[in-house]
Amino acid sequence: MDAEAMKYLAKAIIVFQMMGSALGEAFLIGKAFEAMGRNPEISGSLFSKMIIGAAITESTAIYALVAFFII
Repeated sequence: MDAEAMKYLAKAIIVFQMMGSALGEAFLIGKAFEAMGRNPEISGSLFSKMIIGAAITESTAIYALVAFFII
């Protein structure tokens, strides 16, 4: 393989990582909303933990996006 083909392969792998990050974040938020619906008393503390978890999950997608544009 030449260098240009390797660049395209690396970018394709990065896109799959970004898709995984998006699916993980959607699953996290969906389950948090289900828990808030079942137990509304804890929705305040659960919401803040959900935001922290979503930010950590989103940071991996941001790192992948930076790597995508560097390549």
